[in-house]
Amino acid sequence: MIIALAGRRVDLLSTENPRFPLYNVETVRTRLHALLAETNARSLVSSAACGADLIAQSEAGELDLRRKVILPFARERFRETSVTDRPGDWGKLYDEVLDAVTAAGDLVVLQNVPDDRAYSAANAAILDEAAKLAKTSHEPLMAVQVWDGASRGDHDLTEEFGVEARRRGLEVKEIRTN
Repeated sequence: MIIALAGRRVDLLSTENPRFPLYNVETVRTRLHALLAETNARSLVSSAACGADLIAQSEAGELDLRRKVILPFARERFRETSVTDRPGDWGKLYDEVLDAVTAAGDLVVLQNVPDDRAYSAANAAILDEAAKLAKTSHEPLMAVQVWDGASRGDHDLTEEFGVEARRRGLEVKEIRTN
């Protein structure tokens, strides 16, 4: 099984309507580990933001799966804007995951994508890269949407990922962050 994954980042501590509170990290970790093990996943394709992405990448590493990371722009910029700007010690895990996938030749950094489309382009690239892996390995493909199950409204990238995966005819498994 090839897994394409996208999901919520951990909430800021001041968030009034939590979607992924920091105290749920271990619960989500347990759920993701179980999913990867139960599906006999061989590869995981996701980005590497704090929260769902890094938890899944960490668990995939523990299970010795192939890990592919898609970044919408340069590694350091992504670290500052999508990893270390939230509570928790995500920077160290990010560096470990990125070092490992870079060494394996499995880091993809998108080029020349306008900032207002960068994250949407990364979602599409995650699905595209996972589809390529599924085709070459003759493995089935599943999309995993890690979220609270409720849209934030316009420009909800996690919702957009699930919609696009379904549009492509993929099975979408939801893992809740609450």
